[in-house]
Amino acid sequence: MGNNWDHLVKNMPNRLAPSMAKDHPNLPVVKEEGCYYYGVDGKKYLDFTSGIAVTNVGHRHPKIVQAIKDAADGLMHGPSGVIMYESILRLADELAEILPGDLDCFFFANSGAEAIEGSIKLAKYVTKRPYVISFTGCFHGRSLGALSVTTSKSKYRKFMQPSGLTYQIPYANVKECPSGKDPEEFVIEKLEKDFASLFSHQVTPEEVACVILEPVLGEGGYIVPPKGWLKRVREICDCHNILLIFDEVQTGFGRTGEWFAAQTFDVTPDIMAIAKGIASGLPLSATVASSELMKQWPLGSHGTTFGGNPIACSVGLATLEVMKEENLLENTKKMGKYAVEQLERIKDRHSVIGSIRAVGLMIGIEIVDPKTGEPDGKALLKILDLALEKGVLFYLCGNHSEVIRMIPPLIVTKEQIDEGLRILDDALTEYEASIMNLVEN
Repeated sequence: MGNNWDHLVKNMPNRLAPSMAKDHPNLPVVKEEGCYYYGVDGKKYLDFTSGIAVTNVGHRHPKIVQAIKDAADGLMHGPSGVIMYESILRLADELAEILPGDLDCFFFANSGAEAIEGSIKLAKYVTKRPYVISFTGCFHGRSLGALSVTTSKSKYRKFMQPSGLTYQIPYANVKECPSGKDPEEFVIEKLEKDFASLFSHQVTPEEVACVILEPVLGEGGYIVPPKGWLKRVREICDCHNILLIFDEVQTGFGRTGEWFAAQTFDVTPDIMAIAKGIASGLPLSATVASSELMKQWPLGSHGTTFGGNPIACSVGLATLEVMKEENLLENTKKMGKYAVEQLERIKDRHSVIGSIRAVGLMIGIEIVDPKTGEPDGKALLKILDLALEKGVLFYLCGNHSEVIRMIPPLIVTKEQIDEGLRILDDALTEYEASIMNLVEN
């Protein structure tokens, strides 16, 4: 297998588009299980990425594997509407039980970007309004509609000329708060001013179909806004009859310690986009709204061939079952709190750590230049490489790729957190020593 792998990896640049295959760290693996990957090199790697917040119940959970096998004995493909099958109907029923408010009607698709596209289309169709407001730093996907509201990095929009029917205002940033002022009050006041300026100079609220945001910034740097800021967004939308869309692609399915971040922050949107953790690695997503809203979106206004695949829906049901049986919401809160406590101790020992940002098991570790305090994406990559050599896989995010994403499966144990953070601590120590050697020499 080794020689064949060498050939395949060597030929990869000729076979896979660089935009797909040049991500970090390109670890060749042969197996996954629980919280671990098993490499071609024979090593076992602790996974603190969950496939980028997808395998929340762990890799290849036995109930997930069995659900795939059982479902494949019956149906491989829909398409829903042409035929109808039990798994999609049961999944809709069970999701309606855990979603907030009256979010109880579903358009199933395959990816997060598709769920975003559906959410924006639904909002525009229902309101008959043309414009969308999003927030600087949010990531909503890279298809053209989703890209029109994605601003986590300008390189994603380069040469794409996304739709001009969108406007952006700044996301909550408590770092900008002046000394002596309450951070939550500061970001709320700034939000009100930003909306007022937008409505006065660029677009009237009567023309705006929806406001879309991530309740916690994901790719944009794991920024956790104050609860009052999200509540004020909701109030402003209500004041102008603007629909509020939550992109819960990354924050959903227990990642923040509740089923959805909407429940963590006690703010219910009109429309929600969900994906990633919904089916433990199989392609599945959904645009979610109330039945009342969805019924205004008639046959033919939106469609899909593969969305709501029978096997994926069966896995979605198994995923919910595992999360309930194993009390993963409670484990997320407990392990998230424990991980942050340990990280704060590690931060005290390492000047390259700027801040720790966390809600549940959605944890960001900011890496900065100790002299300037500025984001340091180059240092982060070196630290991640060192951690990987020692056996733990992290991922990155942030406008300058300066934030370590720590998003382990929600089944993670205290012992695994200790193992992963010990390795991270060692990697940070080794990196800082290498910097000191460079300075001395």
